[in-house]
Amino acid sequence: MNYEVELRHIEKSFKGFKAASDASFGVGKGELAGLLGPSGSGKTTLLRILAGLETPDSGDILIGGKRVNDLPARARGIGFVFQNYALFRHMTVRENIAFGLKVQKVDKETIKSRIDELLELTGLAEVASRYPQQLSGGQRQRVAFARALAPRPKLLLLDEPFAAIDAKVRKELRSWLREAIHNLGITSLFVTHDQDEAVEVADKIIIVNSGRIEQVGSPMEIYQAPKTPFVADFIGESVRVADYTQFKGFDGEEKEGGHEAIIRPEFIELARDEKEISLPLGAERGIVRATYFRGSSVAVDIEVRGQLLRAHRSLEKAPLQAGDKALAFIHRIYSLEEGRTRIIENQAKRRESVVI
Repeated sequence: MNYEVELRHIEKSFKGFKAASDASFGVGKGELAGLLGPSGSGKTTLLRILAGLETPDSGDILIGGKRVNDLPARARGIGFVFQNYALFRHMTVRENIAFGLKVQKVDKETIKSRIDELLELTGLAEVASRYPQQLSGGQRQRVAFARALAPRPKLLLLDEPFAAIDAKVRKELRSWLREAIHNLGITSLFVTHDQDEAVEVADKIIIVNSGRIEQVGSPMEIYQAPKTPFVADFIGESVRVADYTQFKGFDGEEKEGGHEAIIRPEFIELARDEKEISLPLGAERGIVRATYFRGSSVAVDIEVRGQLLRAHRSLEKAPLQAGDKALAFIHRIYSLEEGRTRIIENQAKRRESVVI
């Protein structure tokens, strides 16, 4: 595949700390990709290397098919939106957006036309004469976005773009940013540690862990088919169990590395009694330890064979309370095997399909 931007075998260390280790990935033209990983995983380092703000110890950086390792940041055609906005307090919204164009000595008429276009795009026309301290967090982020776009960059980079915004505005801004970037058709890459944010905004997710790229794929691919134990554990509300063969329908097999597994809430069907559950013979008996209201559903912690699992229960069903006895049918698990994962379906489901 031809990528608009690509990192190949990037290595980077800081005083013995490995921030990037043989890191390789590509982003297609017009694609919106998210670098997702826990704090300290190396995702911001990779973004800064791409921007020219850090120099890799080895490896290649390609933009538009051309190696740009030796090009300074200002010559790479990149727009950068920082986590803290980095707006000039003494400049109005219009002046902030115009800053990069003035540095490039673009003529005044072209600057005015471009700024008017961006004010319309970002919905900031009515506050164009205000200063940053007079704006909301969401408006400041839109100013930073518009300023980065003003010089018409080939690539847009965003470092934790929603981190400093409250939850309600953050959700609105996610949808707006995704739509704006797709309408513009600009290749974009953003850093986040919030998996909900990555799944909602990105076309492609790049999972980073300890400086390594664990997996690259669409949000659905990453969620439904994690390739490594780290991804299976990191994505979703996962519970790691030491031995999945203790549960009904998972006899396991003799193999090295034991029978460690990941069980997600959506893998578990929860019921008050046999009448409510689809496959009662395969169900486990357990005790509800805690419940958490989640708006559209209730998260339920249930202890089964000494293991605390997490399941979800619809609000339309009779509620469960801490201390209640309940049934849990585990439909499937992610078996963790020598650095990779494998989906194993409950044998009761396979037997049921044969009977049907």
